[in-house]
Amino acid sequence: MLWFGGDSILDLLLRLWRPVLEILIMWVILHMVLLFIITSRAIQVLKGLIILLIACFIFQKLKLDTVNWIVTNLFPISVLALFIIFQPEIRLGLSQIGKKHIFRTVLGEEQIIGEIVKSVIGLSKKKIGAIIAIERQSGLKPYIESGIQVDSKVSSELLHTIFMPNTPLHDGGVVVQGGRIVSAACLFPLTQDPAISKTMGTRHRAAIGLTEETDAVVIVVSEETGSVSVASNGKLTRDVDKDMLTNILEEIYKSKEEKYHLFFGKRENDKKMVIEQSQT
Repeated sequence: MLWFGGDSILDLLLRLWRPVLEILIMWVILHMVLLFIITSRAIQVLKGLIILLIACFIFQKLKLDTVNWIVTNLFPISVLALFIIFQPEIRLGLSQIGKKHIFRTVLGEEQIIGEIVKSVIGLSKKKIGAIIAIERQSGLKPYIESGIQVDSKVSSELLHTIFMPNTPLHDGGVVVQGGRIVSAACLFPLTQDPAISKTMGTRHRAAIGLTEETDAVVIVVSEETGSVSVASNGKLTRDVDKDMLTNILEEIYKSKEEKYHLFFGKRENDKKMVIEQSQT
């Protein structure tokens, strides 16, 4: 039996397990709170509260008693108003706790990738237009709320049904969050880049526009040619084949650490980083 300062290893472990457990619990709670703030309008309110606290500190230092009294008395009211204003978001966040999969298996990731690739290739062969946005670290909540809530696991059959012509959900985009299709018929912002040809289709312009404002990766299927394109970081890669699409999705799902940059054009004959100005 090893001894450290008069205590055995067993005694040391018995004393340490509680602090370690508390640290893990606090880390999970902090992670969930930060994730909620980043993916909702709460980030803007948090900035406002920080500015208000800084203002209170400055007013106290400058001894502006009247202004300081007003701000100090308004602060508790603003905290109460925060809970009232964000009641829907808080309720939604609590309801989603039970749906979160803290540990995601590799098999699950492979199934998600396989379903998306199967759907995109199938839509491409039938020349059915589609636009699928995959959320990364930047929250897509404003765009999710612009569509119709679906909240279903990713499946090629469901994606085919959504983008089938002459159906209510055909127009607009789909948002994939983790392993679920959270919303359909979503409105994405069109790019305002003057360098992009006016002949480029609306879906492709929307894909570029969304990736200019967020770090999402957007898959587009052309309704005219059936070609598959992928937008990331405001750039569009055209004529993506099945293998390249799989590699891109694996880059997104392969680890918990989301990457902000996708390396397109690494394979031979796939070096098409520049946006083509041809009509889709």
